[in-house]
Amino acid sequence: MKSFTFDASPGRVMFGAGAINHLPREVEQLGASRALVLSTPQQAELASDLSTQLGERSVGIYPHAVMHVPTEVARKAIEEAARLGADCIVAAGGGSTIGLAKAIALQSALPFLAVPTTYAGSEMTPIYGLTEEGLKRTGRDPRVLPKIVIYDPCLTLDLPLKMSIASGFNAIAHAAEALYADNANPISQLMAEEGIRALVHGLPGLKEDLRDLNSRSDCLYGAWLCGAVLGMSNMALHHKVCHVLGGRWNLPHAETHTVILPHVLAYNAAAVPSAMGRIERAMSTPNAVSAIVALMQRLGAPMSLEKLGMKRTDLVRAALLVMELPYHNPRPVTYEAVLALLEDAFTGRVNCS
Repeated sequence: MKSFTFDASPGRVMFGAGAINHLPREVEQLGASRALVLSTPQQAELASDLSTQLGERSVGIYPHAVMHVPTEVARKAIEEAARLGADCIVAAGGGSTIGLAKAIALQSALPFLAVPTTYAGSEMTPIYGLTEEGLKRTGRDPRVLPKIVIYDPCLTLDLPLKMSIASGFNAIAHAAEALYADNANPISQLMAEEGIRALVHGLPGLKEDLRDLNSRSDCLYGAWLCGAVLGMSNMALHHKVCHVLGGRWNLPHAETHTVILPHVLAYNAAAVPSAMGRIERAMSTPNAVSAIVALMQRLGAPMSLEKLGMKRTDLVRAALLVMELPYHNPRPVTYEAVLALLEDAFTGRVNCS
């Protein structure tokens, strides 16, 4: 076995049905008494419920988080936290809300507690992203990690099926790329494989019964692991493509990761047989790419960039942007290859051979 370094994400995790009932105690454990609750506009009711649960420990809610964390949104949230005298942040929701909390933590040093309600996994990574003038800038900083994460599958029961499926494949994409990252190690690979296994086991159950707590628990557990290994791993072609598409064309985050997943797997498969083998073991299949495609089709996951609103005339520009400051990738990346990949993703055609 080769030598390796393993960096675990710090912080406290509570997992289980009803775990959210411990929110006031966990805020108190932070040493905080003036929490500002963040959410998207769509989850303002959840934010209000959590604020009520916190009682005097809440200074109110800020339900204005949006995708890709525009810098102006982050600036307004920081100003609101300062105006209210908040001494901590409670981020309730998916990647958009947790991303906004990270921006606040990065620039104000306020601690935050994450309450994930999707399978984005952002709460487990020191990765942050800010978008300005159509360009998404990402970075890593331990200050953006939440001090406490509360995973309560009951809070995901009303997550719509389409959003659940896309969010789940987004998490699988994190783990798949972590398997062949240039700093992958046996521990992160073990966690990535288990995360994929849990998600491919849990997602089909949601199509049968959207409110099945066991399936929801499997998915949330898998998302935790997939997010954690993303936080430990260097990103590659998949994330570079998605950051370009999301930042420049404002495509929906989870759906974009879902569409791109099988194409990058197919592109890299021959260069990383060990990583493909782990995905195949997790899915009990002889071919990782075809199994991913089959599961996407079975669950009605988004399959093409065109249906997400991308225009064919923008593919050349997207390929050029991907080639700017490229991330490490196990197979060499060329402009022609990226453009071909994007053209396939635009139509939804996947080469599974």
